[in-house]
Amino acid sequence: MGPNERRNKIMETLCQRRHETMKNLAFQFGVSVRTIKNDIDILSLSYPLETVRGRYGGGVKVMDGFQMNRKYLNPKQKELLERLCIGLSGDDLVVMNSIIKDFALAQ
Repeated sequence: MGPNERRNKIMETLCQRRHETMKNLAFQFGVSVRTIKNDIDILSLSYPLETVRGRYGGGVKVMDGFQMNRKYLNPKQKELLERLCIGLSGDDLVVMNSIIKDFALAQ
């Protein structure tokens, strides 16, 4: 398994488990803890990951609400849709608000 495939699998694992230790990830993927830390550093540039220090609660976790392969709005897209809502009413406003809610970046 190459680095890119391993990183994709790490993200899939984190999206399922939400939180995992570096040691467990290293064992699961048959690499060193240092390799996992490097992978997490690279993944955190593109995904909402947080590393947590601590002996018992430490490790890496993915932001609440984040899922792989889900589409998210960037801030400019969200702002544009919110401005467009100003001129809407009734069912159109309900539909636009549901779009914003369904695709908004999880905070």
